[in-house]
Amino acid sequence: MELGHHQAEGPKKGEYSDLYVVLDIFSRYVVAWCVAPSESGELAQELIADAVARHQVPPGQLTVHADRGSSMTSSPVVELLAFLGIGRTHSRPHVSNDSPFSESQFKTLKYCPAFPERFGCIEDARTFCETFFTYYNHEHRHSGIGYHTPASVHYGTATKVRAQRQITLAAYTANAALFRHRRPEPPKLPTVAWINEPTQEAAQTA
Repeated sequence: MELGHHQAEGPKKGEYSDLYVVLDIFSRYVVAWCVAPSESGELAQELIADAVARHQVPPGQLTVHADRGSSMTSSPVVELLAFLGIGRTHSRPHVSNDSPFSESQFKTLKYCPAFPERFGCIEDARTFCETFFTYYNHEHRHSGIGYHTPASVHYGTATKVRAQRQITLAAYTANAALFRHRRPEPPKLPTVAWINEPTQEAAQTA
């Protein structure tokens, strides 16, 4: 699971709202989010606790990855993760690609055609995010998960959807001339997701 943080411009220059997003990196499903007027370790703590409780995550089965922002490394967050039995990792200093899943999701958000140059108020930002994340989870077909929706992968329906895609594609093989090189296959489902995948040498010495 990855905890991301992004800022959006408010009604006046220099005014920003802070967006926190908790993302399941395997399915790309946004499990929790909130928009706040400022960055806060207590707020990040509440968001993580809510996500873990709502999805009933047992101790010892989750690792949270985040950047090194003040809220992500704050005492409330560190203490909560220890209490819940959740592992934690952080981006390396001065490395821009250590949170690739959150960065990709934020790029999709920012380049959404409906994303405004600035929000009129924090309530506008929350309303926009409510609509966007509902779309992102349940309608957006993500190339990294075989063009399934995050909700389909997260809740385990993607295997059935892929099987139906295969049946549909197989119907076209009646005209083999359309597929001179190979039989069409639907994109494969993900099997694993990594942030900073360890090298083979490191895995052998672990």
